Amino acid sequence: MSRIVAIDYGGKRCGIAVTDALQIIAQGLCTVETKNLMSFLEEYVQKESVAQFVLGMPLKFDGSDGHITEAVRKFIKQLEQKFPTIPVQTINEQFTSKEAVRTLVIVGVPKMKRRNKALVDKMSACIILQDYMQQQSGDAFAMPTEIPPTLSRKRSSNHKKNYKRK
Repeated sequence: MSRIVAIDYGGKRCGIAVTDALQIIAQGLCTVETKNLMSFLEEYVQKESVAQFVLGMPLKFDGSDGHITEAVRKFIKQLEQKFPTIPVQTINEQFTSKEAVRTLVIVGVPKMKRRNKALVDKMSACIILQDYMQQQSGDAFAMPTEIPPTLSRKRSSNHKKNYKRK
């Protein structure tokens, strides 16, 4: 089988996520500068079999176009011209960056690393891909809307007792 490639398109850089060959698992691949995105995809398509592209469509809360929506539409046209045999799908990417940061918090990524926008973009692309795969399968799984208390990084009131300096 072929892979699905998801793109979180941005003005400076784009997050890329891909499925495994069986299209079961989504994983972040990398972050690419927007100006180098098409050449990156050309190289990737030569190495891997790609079934389709999925792009996050940046829409506002009311469904109207976001500030970069026109650039995404322009890129989609370029993508369709460059790879006419590979279908391009879009999915609403609303709140994916916030979900990405929340996910990084949940899995324990330190605050300094979460400030790395490339990491957030890659995670956003992964969320776009997961959402798309769930829509296709009819899966009703939803990401948590808040961090469970057991995963919170808040210190207990007796944290000084637990961490003595040597």
